[in-house]
Amino acid sequence: MRARDEWIGWNETARKTHLQRVISNSRFLILPWVRIRYLASHVLSQAARRLVPDWESHYGLSPWLLETLVDPACFSGTCYRAANWIEVGVTTGRGRQDRHHRRHGAQPKSVWLYPLRGDVRKRLCQAG
Repeated sequence: MRARDEWIGWNETARKTHLQRVISNSRFLILPWVRIRYLASHVLSQAARRLVPDWESHYGLSPWLLETLVDPACFSGTCYRAANWIEVGVTTGRGRQDRHHRRHGAQPKSVWLYPLRGDVRKRLCQAG
């Protein structure tokens, strides 16, 4: 994703080396009838805190960055903003299943990132 890669400052070598350090949060939903103040941002921050030791234990690799996509036609990303995620741009809208680039601009999503380390950009840009 261009917006993420530009925020990081990746070249192709560093990207190939460290892409496995970026974890995608593909689903997050709190049902609309649940009305607990600050619940979404609290859950996101707790999950991020718990993710690092769990991921290291299970996969033997330390994650450095979380990413997620938000459909701006449906959602504004308020809970991510409240949990200190960073909105870095938008996708082209083609989706990962579009291997032949036929859906450009179909449904662009907002790209949100959450650094799990203070020096995440420096680490991600180091080549092998």
